[in-house]
Amino acid sequence: MVKFENVSKSFGSVKALSNVSFEVGDGQFIYLTGPSGAGKTTILKMILRQVVPDSGKIYFDGKEVTSLETKDVPLLRQNIGTVFQDFKVLPERTVSENVEVALAVSGVSIDEWERRVAHVLRLVGLTKRHRLFPNQLSGGELQRVSLARALVVNPKLILADEPTGNLDWKTADEIMDLFEKINKEGKTIIMATHHLGIIKDFKHKTIHLEDGNIKT
Repeated sequence: MVKFENVSKSFGSVKALSNVSFEVGDGQFIYLTGPSGAGKTTILKMILRQVVPDSGKIYFDGKEVTSLETKDVPLLRQNIGTVFQDFKVLPERTVSENVEVALAVSGVSIDEWERRVAHVLRLVGLTKRHRLFPNQLSGGELQRVSLARALVVNPKLILADEPTGNLDWKTADEIMDLFEKINKEGKTIIMATHHLGIIKDFKHKTIHLEDGNIKT
């Protein structure tokens, strides 16, 4: 599904990644761990082609991401759902409308929108909240909106960047239960986290980064 081959990246004098190589297979759930500045978010941005490496190659679903033409990047991103620590919901849109935003840029027929939105809101437990606005929701509910938006385009891969970072322990566990459910349905997940409790309770393969290097 995802493959890094000797990938390096510097931002000025800061070495973000140094000859990083790893593979993530179809249906796997992988943690990227390590202290702040270790390179976790840079890896996620590289998969999305938001950041291009200085050297090395990155593959997603058999295609080389690093050599994609700019016009082909949106198609790449249509196959990837993203979930962030700060939710990134639109305050002036309802729950349903926030989820529809992902469909609006995906090329999915508008005739499909209602069915898809209803399905993912049921999956994340927000059916009864679909007409509410973000300021009427809890932090856990906002993260559920973010997850529903990531899932509604039926992506092959979910990238999650510290998705429980702003949540209390109980809510974090509930969100992780959702990620587990999604993974068991066949979705590949790469999650950047420094939440050691989650790593301990929800056991999956871990790639630990320090100073841009993978530590074994």
